[in-house]
Formats: sequence, C-alpha cells, structure tokens
Amino acid sequence: MWVEKMVRRVLAGERRRMRSDDDLLARARALCADYLDATATPAAVRWVDNQQRRWGSCTPEDRTIRLSRRLETMPDYVVDYVLLHELVHLVEPGHGPAFHALMSRYPKLERAEGYLEAVESQQQATGRGAPAA
Repeated sequence: MWVEKMVRRVLAGERRRMRSDDDLLARARALCADYLDATATPAAVRWVDNQQRRWGSCTPEDRTIRLSRRLETMPDYVVDYVLLHELVHLVEPGHGPAFHALMSRYPKLERAEGYLEAVESQQQATGRGAPAA
C-alpha cells in the first residue's frame, strides 16, 4: 500500500534517537519560545503508555503534558506538532479560532496533520482503530 511505503520512507529518513522526558520538556520549551511567544511554558512533559486513542493530552491547571509513546519513533516534526498542539491548549482550552490561529504559526502544520491522518487511516484499515485528536 502506498501509505505504508511512504510511512516507512519517512521513518527511515527521519528517525531520531529515542527522546527522554527531559528531551521532551526542553523541546516543548523551545517550541513555546519559537511559536507562542513563551506564553505556554509547561511544568512537565512525559511519555505515557496509556494513551491508545490520543496522541497527547495536557492538564492546564498544573501545566503538564503527556504524549503517547506511539509517537516516540515518529519524525521530529510530528512530535513537535503534537507538543505544540498541547502547548496551545495551555493558552486556549478549546479548538476554536484562537487555537487554530496559534497552531497556524507552525510551518509544518499541514505536513504533520497529513502524516497523522495517514497513520490513523492505516490503523483503521488494519482494524486497530484511530486515535482521537
């Protein structure tokens, strides 16, 4: 299938070493500085194994972000997209116009969304279900 071939190709070309929780926190802080004018600095970011239907989640009250470990081997720009999505939720709780305006600052937005849509489509085709946004 074309999608599988492209996913393998991207993974082969952009696979990075496994990121630690500290790496994620540093990356989140850099994304916040680059795209959100340092307005959404997280207190903690960590990998979790219990998110099978979501890519990430956040708790604005304590400023923590959790990323599904399923993202761990995905390209950096995809992990950055999910991190940024959760960072924006620290500023904008919903998915309204203000949320989308902040997300639109990410230059690889459409590419990352397309990548995740392809992964979700493949999961649906193989009967593994698709994660929620």
